[in-house]
Formats: sequence, structure tokens, C-alpha cells
Amino acid sequence: MNFFGYFMIWLAVTGRTAKPHVWQMCLYICIGANSQTFSNTGALITCVKNFPESRGIVIGLLKGFVGLSGAIITQLYRAFYGDDSKSLILFIGWLPAAVSCIFLRTVRLMKAVRQETELKIFYKILYVSLSLASFLMILIILQNRLHFPRAAYVGSASFVMILFFSQLAVIIEEEFNVWKSKRQELNNPIQLKIVSELPNPPPVEDTEIEPRPTRGDQEKHEKPPVSWWSNPFKPPERGEDYNILQAIFSIDMIILFTVTTFGVGGTLTAIDNLGQIGKSLGYPSKSITTFVSLISIWNYLGKVASGFASEIFLEKYKFPRPLMLSLVLLLSCTGHLLIAFGVPNSLYLSSVIIGFCFGAQWPLIFAIISELFGLKYYSTLYTLGGGASPLGAYILNVRITGYLYDKEAKKQMAVEGTR
Repeated sequence: MNFFGYFMIWLAVTGRTAKPHVWQMCLYICIGANSQTFSNTGALITCVKNFPESRGIVIGLLKGFVGLSGAIITQLYRAFYGDDSKSLILFIGWLPAAVSCIFLRTVRLMKAVRQETELKIFYKILYVSLSLASFLMILIILQNRLHFPRAAYVGSASFVMILFFSQLAVIIEEEFNVWKSKRQELNNPIQLKIVSELPNPPPVEDTEIEPRPTRGDQEKHEKPPVSWWSNPFKPPERGEDYNILQAIFSIDMIILFTVTTFGVGGTLTAIDNLGQIGKSLGYPSKSITTFVSLISIWNYLGKVASGFASEIFLEKYKFPRPLMLSLVLLLSCTGHLLIAFGVPNSLYLSSVIIGFCFGAQWPLIFAIISELFGLKYYSTLYTLGGGASPLGAYILNVRITGYLYDKEAKKQMAVEGTR
């Protein structure tokens, strides 16, 4: 899907095919863009089920790398193709498809057995990712301020990939330690001392042995499998496995979907219009380019911070994730207010706050869904929760912000016409 969608766009843009109709281009974009939800859902759901005790951390890490992906792909594109903008479409087409094919077999469900070193490994991966994010942040600032030749882009992209794949060293080391400990257990079996007689054997009582139940008796006592549509208005207790309709019609999902629609939609609207906001407030073009480019870094930091912090606060202080989500939304309001009141030089801080809060909401929302409704239908419910983002962007960004922009533009054009 990814390769077909973007490859067809590239063929049309470069003139290798006849000029497509608008609906055809929309179809290509739809196919290419929606392919990402397949890989994201498959990887995230699998990891949450493999590490259910560390779901907040896992979601934070995976979503954090989604936030960094734009900055990483930008570095690779400049190293491969320079400033050829048409080749960017082809690059976005073949790279994710190739990565998916290569690593397809690594995404699989495993027996959920928590290792003693599980948290330690996650923290090591966090430290590597923080180093990568810090390097990317410095790189973006320098590239927006200085002129980088092609060789410099190749060198910086090579170092980015070294940092990125250094996480594999952490995993390989842990797998080697597990293999070594299992081998030691096989080579040094525990010596058991067998005692033939007990000094004071207990008296044997005559007990009536119950007959072993047959397979037919077991099937009578087994509960029939619950379908995804049965009893939609009779949900189980919170934390148990809801079916799809029980989750959709529950008051918890309605509240969470509403919060996601306007919380994520509000921060996404601010991010989408950040360049126009900076221009209208009189910021230099280089400054606007810098803080727009750094949104992916703040997005990453928000995701990993909320993922790790929510897991720690929940385990140590019983601090619930919904309350932390409320605090994140409250923090995002300060960024919106700084923009609304036009405080001098405040757009730098507000872009950091809004980017951070936009990222911090996702691990909390997805972890809350898994804790409220269980993991049986988590992939469907996870996708349902993510669907609130485009709905919020449409309501706030298109219908409200777009309408207000057009209204204000008509006023300004009328004033300039009278002059």
C-alpha cells in the first residue's frame, strides 16, 4: 500500500504518467498515508501484549520514535537525494515498504513472562533515543542557520543511523545474557537428595476418589465465547475485556473520545498553523523554520516523558493516568494562551509546550484504553481512539480556524480596497 500510493504520486509528479484526475490523486494519497496505520497498529498492539506490565513505557517509546521519524527521514533524504524534492516522494514510497518487509517476522506475539531486567533494558533504550533526539535537535538548528554541503548531510545521516541502530546492541546483549543463564542452568543442574522413607510417615486416610471429569462434562462448564457485538449495554467491570460495542457505548469511551477530539485536535491545529502564526506576529523566517522543524523533537519528548512518568507514578504513588492526561491538557492551554495574547517572543516557548503536550497525550490515551477495556479487542479500540485526531483537526482546523481566517482575510482585503 505504501509503495503503490507514493509511487503513483511520484509517477504523476515527474510526468511519467498522464496527468491524473483530482480523485485519483486523493486515492493515491489515501492508500499511501493509511498504510502507516497498519504498521503502527501491528507493532504497538504486539508490544503491549508482550509487555503488559510496562504498557505505558512501551507505548511511549514506540510513539516517541514515530515523532522522531520525520526528522530521521529528512536527514536520510538529504543524504541520498540532496534537494531534489520530487525524489522525496519516491523515497517515502520505497523506504517504509523495504523496512516492513525486512523486519516483518520480528513482530510477533510471545509468551508474556516479565524478566527481572525488563525495566533496565527499557531505560537503556530510552537513553539511546534521548541521545538521538539531542543530536537531531542540534543538527536541525545548525542546518537552518548554516549552509550544509552534500558531504556534510551524508556524514550527519550516517551518524544518525549509527545512533539509531545502537539500540540493537542493547537487545543483543540482553538476549546473550538470557541465553548464557539458560545454558548455565543446563550445565549445573540442581542436586536433589532423594529420601526413600519418611521418619514419621503420616497416617493414610481412606478418601473417596472423585471420578475424573470427561471431556463432555468440561464442555458443559465452559463458558461459550462472547461475540464482539453481544450485550452492548451491559459492560463488564472496568479492566476486564470489553467487546467492541460495549466499549463504544460506554460512558468512559465517550468521554475519552471527546477529550481526544478537542485536546489533540486543539494542539494539532496550533501546530499546523504555527508558521502562519509566526509570520503574522512578525518573527524572522529563519526563527519560524527552526521552531517548526523542532516540533518533532518536542513531540518525541512528550511521548517518552508521559509514557515513563505515568508508569512510575502509577506504580509508586497510585497516580491515575486520566488525571495525568487532564494535567497535560491544562498545560497545553498555557501554550494556546501565550499565542492568543501575543506575548512578545513567547512563540518559542509556546511551540515547545504545544509540541510536548501533543506528544504526551497519545501514550496516556492509548494506555487508558487498554486499562479500561482490556486487551482482547485492543487493536480495534486503539484505532478507534486514534480516529478522534482527524475528527478534531477537521472541526477545529478546517471548520473553525479556516472559517475565521477567511473571514479576517475578507475584512483586510476590503480595507486595502478602500485605500
